[in-house]
Amino acid sequence: MTITLDNKIAEDLIKFKLRSVQNTLSKILIDWNQDNAEDFIEKARTGELPDAEMDAITVRQLISDLEKLESLLKSIK
Repeated sequence: MTITLDNKIAEDLIKFKLRSVQNTLSKILIDWNQDNAEDFIEKARTGELPDAEMDAITVRQLISDLEKLESLLKSIK
C-alpha cells in the first residue's frame, strides 16, 4: 500500500516522533542520573549500574530510531 503525504505533514509527523523519542531517551537517562546515552550503555554493560540492562537495550533502540528519523527528515527536506 502506498500513501502520499504533503511534505509539510510528513515533516511535522517525523518531528513529533523525534521529540517523543528524545523525551523518552532523556527520561531514562534522568531516571538513572546519567549525562549521555553511550556512558549509560557502557555502565549497564559492565554492571556498574545494576539492573539497567533492559533500559540500556531500550536506549540502544531509541538511538537507532533517532538516527533513522533524522535521516528520513533530511530526505524529505
